[in-house]
Amino acid sequence: MKFLLIGGGAREHAMALALKKNTDVELYSVMGNRNPGILRLSEKVLQVKETELERIREFAVSNKIEIAVVGPEASLGAGISNLLGEVGIPTVGPKKELALIETDKEFCRNVMAEYSIPANLTYACFNDFEEACAYVDSYNGELVVKPVGLTGGKGVKVQGEHLKNKEDVKVYIREVLERGIGGGRVVLEEKALGEEFTVQAFVDGSNVIPMPAVQDHKRAYEGDTGHNTGGMGSYSMVDGLLQFLTTEDYNFAVDVIKKTVMALKNKTGESYRGILYGQFMKGSEIKLIEFNCRFGDPEIMNVLTILESDFSELCRHIVEGGLKGAVFSELATVCKYVVPEGYGFNPPPPCEIEVDEGAIADEGANLYYAVVNEKNGKLFTTTSRAVAIVGVADSFEEAEKIAEKAISHIRGEHIYHRRDIGTRELIERKLRNMEKFIG
Repeated sequence: MKFLLIGGGAREHAMALALKKNTDVELYSVMGNRNPGILRLSEKVLQVKETELERIREFAVSNKIEIAVVGPEASLGAGISNLLGEVGIPTVGPKKELALIETDKEFCRNVMAEYSIPANLTYACFNDFEEACAYVDSYNGELVVKPVGLTGGKGVKVQGEHLKNKEDVKVYIREVLERGIGGGRVVLEEKALGEEFTVQAFVDGSNVIPMPAVQDHKRAYEGDTGHNTGGMGSYSMVDGLLQFLTTEDYNFAVDVIKKTVMALKNKTGESYRGILYGQFMKGSEIKLIEFNCRFGDPEIMNVLTILESDFSELCRHIVEGGLKGAVFSELATVCKYVVPEGYGFNPPPPCEIEVDEGAIADEGANLYYAVVNEKNGKLFTTTSRAVAIVGVADSFEEAEKIAEKAISHIRGEHIYHRRDIGTRELIERKLRNMEKFIG
């Protein structure tokens, strides 16, 4: 079966490896960079931006693609599923009008409110600066400022963390509106406190098959400090939960995802087919922070690394229907990203890195190339994340050690990673934080 894969990061490398476990799969790829991992697995590659939809459609038609699998939200938001559907190519990824659940934060909140989906936050949306400021002045509590549209996971700012006070909130609102960040409209949400967790699900339009819970780490530096990034790493536990997450919590999150799938069908008349990602905050209660219309990055590496089911068959059932279940190994995972210094803020020019794939494999770790470029047999960083390493073991402590040892086999100037992700010290600190809310 011929699959088209769109995207050139570690998320897409993970999907490529999972698809190619089925030896009957022929992989054709579209990416904006030259990801060496995906290149090796592909029959043909089209190197263009993932939003050049007409070029992608031509490539898909000329290669007689049977199913497309989409990584980046930008492609889905631009309508790649709609365009490929017009020529009879089904896509693992929702149509443009359904992708609004991620690409338009106001749409997301409005759908949850209209259909009484639990876990919604108090919110208000503005494109007028004075009206937004009046809301800030009247609001009793701290706020989160979010541009309505896509910002690559880096547009959200939180009062009390990135923004010291209400005046800082107003300054950032002005910046969003005047610079047109994320479309030049802003959502102000109540600040949810607690610990974040992610639940992702395979969706075939009606059936929702959830994956193990994962915790991502957005902050750039150790101790969860510094600016927000697209994600520095993540971990999952043996039982598919997290140390602060109960079975009841997990089931509640899955129920929110299921209700949202039904609401989107009622709202748009279209069936959601693809991956639906819910990021939640557990404090005194559970709140939905955001939905994504695709796999999380890095969270995909945690779940696909331990997926025992045939990923290509899951993709086929997503587009055809009849999705029944997925099997995951009962193992812990720790994912750590190697990134250029200044990632998410002020990265250096491209630098050469050396990756000893054999030594990494000998450590028992899994390697996923992210947004790097291969030139003349050498690897170079970009402004984004470079390499993801995943350790898998019977405990998170052992998985973390495997990942850390493997990273020692990646060398280069101006690169770094967070050594604390997946360590007992950091996880226990998160448990102590939870005691404030459930104590």
